[in-house]
Amino acid sequence: MTPPSEHVHWWFATGFLILGLLLVAEVVVGPAVWNRRPWRKYLWPGMCFGLGVLMWPVMAFFTNSTIHMVAHGSWAQALMVAGAAELGLARGKLTSPRWHLLVALGLAVSGSAFLLHEQNPWLFQRSAFLHHTLGWTVIVGSLFPLVQAFRPRSLVAAMGFATTFLVVAVMLFCDRDVAPIFGHLSQLAGVPHR
Repeated sequence: MTPPSEHVHWWFATGFLILGLLLVAEVVVGPAVWNRRPWRKYLWPGMCFGLGVLMWPVMAFFTNSTIHMVAHGSWAQALMVAGAAELGLARGKLTSPRWHLLVALGLAVSGSAFLLHEQNPWLFQRSAFLHHTLGWTVIVGSLFPLVQAFRPRSLVAAMGFATTFLVVAVMLFCDRDVAPIFGHLSQLAGVPHR
C-alpha cells in the first residue's frame, strides 16, 4: 500500500527543516566556529546529497505520470549534484567558490520543476497552490547561493539561503492532496480530506 503523497511531502519537509536549521546554526555562530569540528562542515552537503538519493525511490514508486517522474528525477539530480559539489568544497577537493553556483542552479531547476509539474491552476486545491508557491519561492531562493558564489562572506545571502529551506519546509508541512485553499476548492478536485 502506498502512503498518501502528503506523507512523502512531510518526510521531505522534515529533511529540509533539518537542512535549514543546520544552515541557520552555521550563520549564527559563524563559519570559523562552525568548522572547528571537522565533521560539521559535511552535515548540510551530506544531507542535501542524501535527500537527492531518497528522491529516486519517490520518483520510482510515488509518481502517477511521466511529468511527475521527470520532475522528481530532476530534483534528485539537482540535490545530488549540489550536495556533491558542496561535499567536494568541504573536503578541499574543489577549491573555487564558483562551485557554489551548482547550488543556485540546483535550486533554479527544482523551482522550475515545481512549476512545470503542477498542471492545475493556483486555486484548484491546496496542493496546487503550494506547488506554485514552492516553485516561485525556490526560484527566488536560488538568488542567495548565486550571491554567495561571488560574495562568500555575505551574511544576508547566507541567512536568506537558510531561510529558504525553512520556508520550503513549512510549505511542505502544509501540503494535503485535496483540501480547499482560501475557502475555494475546484469541483474537479474531488472530495476534501479531513
